[in-house]
Amino acid sequence: MQHLIDGYRIYREKRWPELQSLHRKLAEGGQSPKTLVIACADSRVDPATIFNAGPGELFVVRNVANLAPPFEEAPGFHGVSAAIEFAVIHLKVETILVLGHAQCGGVAAALDDRPRDPRSFLDSWISLLDTAKARILHYNGHHPTALEYESIRVTLENLATFPFVAEAMKERGLSLAGARYGVADGGLEVLDQTTGAFTPVV
Repeated sequence: MQHLIDGYRIYREKRWPELQSLHRKLAEGGQSPKTLVIACADSRVDPATIFNAGPGELFVVRNVANLAPPFEEAPGFHGVSAAIEFAVIHLKVETILVLGHAQCGGVAAALDDRPRDPRSFLDSWISLLDTAKARILHYNGHHPTALEYESIRVTLENLATFPFVAEAMKERGLSLAGARYGVADGGLEVLDQTTGAFTPVV
């Protein structure tokens, strides 16, 4: 905790003076981000840093392996689905970006052949990657990398199953996008919706 407090003091001294007027505006006018980013909880992958975004620009949901479940009506605590609903219906974001990354621990866990623990929240969550895993079953290359790409595609497919997402896409042009970040090299690849391939940003 002390490390966080020390960081806060540096922020308060050096960055807050620059951000104070912006925060006042955000406090008075509320937030109106144009983009929802569904990113991994991995500490090395911070969307605001990667996209050089300031406060109020991105609405970010982070979880293990940057996943979104398919739409379901079963009762329960659906944190990711609730955030998607809030972003689409209330904030009216214009884009939903699924941001995957290299060396993803959640992907590595999904590829582990050990038996799943029915009491494990993590094991249950990464079962969302089963569809993606099935698609790379006969892939000859590096399976973790292939699954990182495929998990982004599957999450985009899951997003389209939400009725309010599909409606927003049809009625007001909400767009879905996918990208993968390279932790080691800082590179960004964006999914080409036409070809299905990931293209490096130069």
